[in-house]
Amino acid sequence: MTKRIISTLVLWIVTIICFFYIGPDAAVWLLAVLALSSQYEFYSLLEKMGRRPFKKFGIFLGGVIIFAPYYANKLELSHAEGVQSGIIAVTIVACCLRIFRERQVAERIETLGSTLLGLIYVPFMLGFLVRMIELPGDPKQGLMLVVWLVVTAKFTDVGALLVGKAFGRHAMSPITSPKKTWEGAIGGCLVSIGLGFSLTFFAQEYYPPFFTPLWGTLLALPIAVISIISDLVESMLKRMADQKDSGSSIPGIGGSFDLTDSLILAAPTGYLFFGFLT
Repeated sequence: MTKRIISTLVLWIVTIICFFYIGPDAAVWLLAVLALSSQYEFYSLLEKMGRRPFKKFGIFLGGVIIFAPYYANKLELSHAEGVQSGIIAVTIVACCLRIFRERQVAERIETLGSTLLGLIYVPFMLGFLVRMIELPGDPKQGLMLVVWLVVTAKFTDVGALLVGKAFGRHAMSPITSPKKTWEGAIGGCLVSIGLGFSLTFFAQEYYPPFFTPLWGTLLALPIAVISIISDLVESMLKRMADQKDSGSSIPGIGGSFDLTDSLILAAPTGYLFFGFLT
């Protein structure tokens, strides 16, 4: 637990420095590092299951998915808004071309599927955090939306852990994740709602005008629920791969995928909510 607390503090210090002292570019690069290292660990889990994705090629394409739309928009290129969908199409074409070079015929479709799964499930989904920065028109306000989403999603896990240890009696998913309980999930959701309100109430001037404390409170619950589901998906993958953690790069937490797991489904959900409010 001590290692987990120290790692969490260090990660938040790095996040605060990148987001609020260096600027949006540093935030994008931090998010990209976490996304691409998570994608690497996702591919490693697939390899444990006997799959053979294109690891390096997939991670290269993952970087393109994250960086290209951001810098196209920043450089004010024409049709920048359509870059995202175009990039997804190009990555699929690139993967299809690649399988004819490096895999036996019997493995080609499986390799294509596992490589694309890693691309779509990790960098594409987490890329919505990068798109969120640009959503309000003011990058500083966009960064605050990212902070709100990360806090409400990740502290759901923290609340669930603490409440579950103290009061947990009923297992939520005994096969996939035996330690997660319904009591912990409820506690995590309540923590998320409290933080969602607090962030928007006490720092309202830093958020876009459309994101009021009311919305900060109301949207925290669905984000918390989605983050729990997202966490369970990673637990299922680790169980299938017979792994306790996705990696060992972060003491007390595990790997990058263990860190970003709850954000993967929460990021596009939050982006959708914010898009409706703008």
